[in-house]
Amino acid sequence: MALTENQITRYSRHILLQGVGGVGQQTLLNSRVLVVGAGGLGSPVSLYLAASGVGTIGVVDADEVELSNLQRQIAHRTDDIGRAKVASAAAAIAEINPDVTVEQHPYRLNVDNALELVSSYDFVVEGTDNFPTKFLVNDACVFAQKPFSIGGILRFQGSTITHTPGSACYRCVFRNPPPKDAVPTCSQAGVFGAVAGMLGTVQAAETVKYLLGIGELLTDRVLSFDALTMEWRRASVSRDHNCPVCGDSPSITELVEAEQPSCALRPGETAGHEAENNKTATGEPAGRDRP
Repeated sequence: MALTENQITRYSRHILLQGVGGVGQQTLLNSRVLVVGAGGLGSPVSLYLAASGVGTIGVVDADEVELSNLQRQIAHRTDDIGRAKVASAAAAIAEINPDVTVEQHPYRLNVDNALELVSSYDFVVEGTDNFPTKFLVNDACVFAQKPFSIGGILRFQGSTITHTPGSACYRCVFRNPPPKDAVPTCSQAGVFGAVAGMLGTVQAAETVKYLLGIGELLTDRVLSFDALTMEWRRASVSRDHNCPVCGDSPSITELVEAEQPSCALRPGETAGHEAENNKTATGEPAGRDRP
């Protein structure tokens, strides 16, 4: 189907780009992306995908909007407090672009629904605040051979990795969830609101690049940054042939859901000190600033 006059005008700045054009824009309009989490990362991801003209956006989230969300979760407004996040996000998307169809999934992603859900989309973006969901998204997408972006933020930091079939998956880099009491949460350690927008737009860009088949993706690389210093780093990683999910002889052959680790900060201890003493193999803090 050819673009309408209104669409040509709406997406004109995309259409002018080499590698996009009218054909690429039509590809976006025919694409389906699943966004897991309608919070700090899912908000900018969803809004930029909508503005870019991704035709169908699925949003998965079981939560309702709370006042404390509004410091960073830009898809929601004060009047949305108490409203389901998927409904609030859908309304925000509709205001930006009526071309977009939003598929609302007002429930938690789990072992019973993850594989079927990710299988119905072209690309999956994970932006939740818990490790079990990150590993579940990874495993389901690897099983379904679906590409994905996983991101995480904490305090002033953010990091992300993109996976396409054959590249390093999340478990290649972070084999298992961190142990209990190793990781503070955003509600304990805090998060700089703009960090969510910084990382979410990176994930949105990765998604659009994949759908269009342009540029270089963050496959086999972990991108991380510190908003306080504006230092950005890329750490090279590689597919682990012993990975329990995507390796040559996988030991995980069905979806499993790990227990959510939590960190009870001791009196007088700061989350920053906690993270400094818990480093991952890539040198990144072991909090949610790893993706």
